[in-house]
Amino acid sequence: MGGGEREELAETLNDLFTSVSTMIKSELQLNLFPALASVLIGVFNLQPSIIFCTILYVSRFYVKVADEYNGFGDVASGLRVYVEQLKSKSESFDKYVQQIDEIEQQLTEFEAVISMLDKHVSLLESKQQSVYQKPHS
Repeated sequence: MGGGEREELAETLNDLFTSVSTMIKSELQLNLFPALASVLIGVFNLQPSIIFCTILYVSRFYVKVADEYNGFGDVASGLRVYVEQLKSKSESFDKYVQQIDEIEQQLTEFEAVISMLDKHVSLLESKQQSVYQKPHS
């Protein structure tokens, strides 16, 4: 599955979840309180004033829960901004990391040149010693 197909699938699934979420939310808003009233009347045989107070309490609870979820959205948004800031800072260090890598590469090459020069100097020293150690005829 290619990258484009994955993005299309992800987008389709996101649309599906959004549609289902919207449908459930609207169903709750349209049917929750009348259904609750029917249960309270049918099962508990409560008077209308008690039903009204119960529905009022449940509606306030529903609003509090909705506010709590909105708070989670704010937190998630804040985290997204924080992560973007960290990414930006990290990207600003990338140029320094690249410079360090280049310096490390140059140092490796310099060490190789020094090693070659050291071998050459050793060879010259040994030749010089052999010349001075030979008796002159």
